Amino acid sequence: MFRLFSLVVIFLVTAPAYATKLLIVGDSLSAGYQMPIEKAWPTLLPDVLADKNHDVTVINASISGDTSGNGLERLPSLLSQHHPDYVLIELGANDGLRGFPPNVIERNLTEMISLIKQDGASPVLMQIHVLPNYGKRYTEAFSAIYPKLADSHDLPLIPFFLEHVITRPEWMKDDGLHPRAEAQPWIANFVADQLITHLQLP
Repeated sequence: MFRLFSLVVIFLVTAPAYATKLLIVGDSLSAGYQMPIEKAWPTLLPDVLADKNHDVTVINASISGDTSGNGLERLPSLLSQHHPDYVLIELGANDGLRGFPPNVIERNLTEMISLIKQDGASPVLMQIHVLPNYGKRYTEAFSAIYPKLADSHDLPLIPFFLEHVITRPEWMKDDGLHPRAEAQPWIANFVADQLITHLQLP
């Protein structure tokens, strides 16, 4: 009996602490567009969080070109496979570039939020903005989707990191839409600070 108790104690002492699992469902802004995936900010994020004394496993399920509809379609299998604690939704930019109606984007994101909650995870939204050349009416209606959903579903809303990156031309690719590899460490640190502020991380 004593031996069994000793083995249990040894296991509890030596077993690794449970790491919070974060699933990122996004598009090219999170997928490391035209760069090695090891340089993308989601790949850097666990080490940045570890430096800030938080143990988080990050699963990056972002795909370049994905819309909110694509993310919704892929989400059930991702939840089933990974069983995350948190899901960061970084989607909508491609919807906006294609001029999708805001109500369609809102409906897709709402369904994603519901699926995440049903799986027992906590959804986190990232604010997305589109270029102003789509007209004031559309850009305002698009941007309003995210705070509306965050308020109605009581979710954390993380600011759009591209707003800060785009002011540094040396950090942006020639297309004016995607950050370079040089910007990824800053993005990882920015997102890490937001997650620490809004989530209950170990």
